[in-house]
Amino acid sequence: MTDTDARPLRNPSRSTGEPGKPGANRATPATAVIASVVLVELSSGITQGFLSPLLRGLTDTLGVTAADLNWISVANLLASVAFTPVLSRMGDLHGHRRVLRWNLLIVLLGSLLVGLSRDFGTLLAGQILQGAFAGFFPLLVGILRNRRRGDEGTGDGTAAEAASRRGISVMVAALVAGMAFGLVASGFVARTVDSPTAALWVPAVATSLALAATWRLLPESDHRPGGRIDWAGAILLCLGLTAIMLGLGLGGTPGWEWSSARTLGCLAGGVLVTALWVRVELRTAEPMIDVRMFRRRGVVAVSLVTLTFTFCMFGLLVANAVFMGTSRTEEGYGLGLDPFAIALATLPNLLALTLGALLAPAVAAAVTDRLTLAAGSLLMAAGYAMVLAFHGEQALFLAGTAVAGLGTGFLQHSTRTLAVECVPRDRTSVGSGINELLINIGGSLGAAAVLTVFAAHTPAGRSLPGLGAYTVSWTVCILVSLVGAALALLYRTPKTDDTAEAGR
Repeated sequence: MTDTDARPLRNPSRSTGEPGKPGANRATPATAVIASVVLVELSSGITQGFLSPLLRGLTDTLGVTAADLNWISVANLLASVAFTPVLSRMGDLHGHRRVLRWNLLIVLLGSLLVGLSRDFGTLLAGQILQGAFAGFFPLLVGILRNRRRGDEGTGDGTAAEAASRRGISVMVAALVAGMAFGLVASGFVARTVDSPTAALWVPAVATSLALAATWRLLPESDHRPGGRIDWAGAILLCLGLTAIMLGLGLGGTPGWEWSSARTLGCLAGGVLVTALWVRVELRTAEPMIDVRMFRRRGVVAVSLVTLTFTFCMFGLLVANAVFMGTSRTEEGYGLGLDPFAIALATLPNLLALTLGALLAPAVAAAVTDRLTLAAGSLLMAAGYAMVLAFHGEQALFLAGTAVAGLGTGFLQHSTRTLAVECVPRDRTSVGSGINELLINIGGSLGAAAVLTVFAAHTPAGRSLPGLGAYTVSWTVCILVSLVGAALALLYRTPKTDDTAEAGR
């Protein structure tokens, strides 16, 4: 943290929310802002991580197959695709704190549905609303980056950029710490409370605490560029990506054969609607996402790396948890862990991810952003290779997940940082939102791919797939990570004026 972090922050009054009016601002201690940001990201991590230890038990409690459980990830990520661009743009236009409050309320509503769920449909509906947590990160980045305006105005832009990178690093670390806490908390509740669904209340508690603690503490943005929301672009993007994900997710399952009209219709229709979205965005004065930015080599490279690492990270989220909870005596493979033990077994991956996120700024300063991106992808490939080779040995399996987690931490920080730095300041949340959108798209693709593999390897009348479902999934993620490493080498640090031009 720099000396500038100790300055009080300006916060528009609750009555008007407009800067510049007499009495409209009050001082907000920087420590309170950082604490609030950490609390929100902790709640986001808990919401994302709490379910993994419970997945194996839910196959029996809700009467679903392991392949069906992948729909939790698919639905959650698809909802994030819909929420992220809208919430990000609304934050830039109407105030990041104001929109974040509504964002937290949406996630809380979804968490209440999850806690009340006694069937798969209700759980899925709650997970869809919980997908709004994807808006937390870009809105918080908008609040933090808005703080740095004063630093850059004094000519201390280099220090401001370094502080901004450290701030994002802390946010990623808090996010992952929340995932770790969510895992342990839900696993502990599942072990100690008789009700099979008691642990589903964990995210509701976390989101309620974050909302109550940050309602008054976070400062409002004092810079609003004006403009409007591109609703046509948002709707077209959501429809196009949803159709593609449905086709990929259900393709190969009964009634959704790859050659069937509904599968081909979803895929072709999704591609056409997405192409129409691009055309509309190019002709819109204030597009939801400025697709012209993707003409830049750096933006394309970071975007593709984001897709590859999230494909693996989210694609294996359900698969690895189910594998760890499967009894080798009954199925011939697995680690046979209970929910609490699964939570503990997931910690090496998450702790390594946190370490990678915290080390990433220093690594990038020493070896460049490009090599940091490549190193992260190579570490992921090495970790998945260890998992594939030693899935029968618990210690080596967990060591492999830790190696992959270290690489994921590098990429979590680097891609989010570079995505923010390549856009104008008045589009901060949109720039971060684009990256969050790509995270969700990559995760959706990974979850859909694993769902297809699991469905193909699950015998009729059984809830769990054969070992081949896991070995194929791990192998695919090794290959995708290697592709990510190659794509990372395409990145070049943009020239000084590139950020300004990115918004033109």
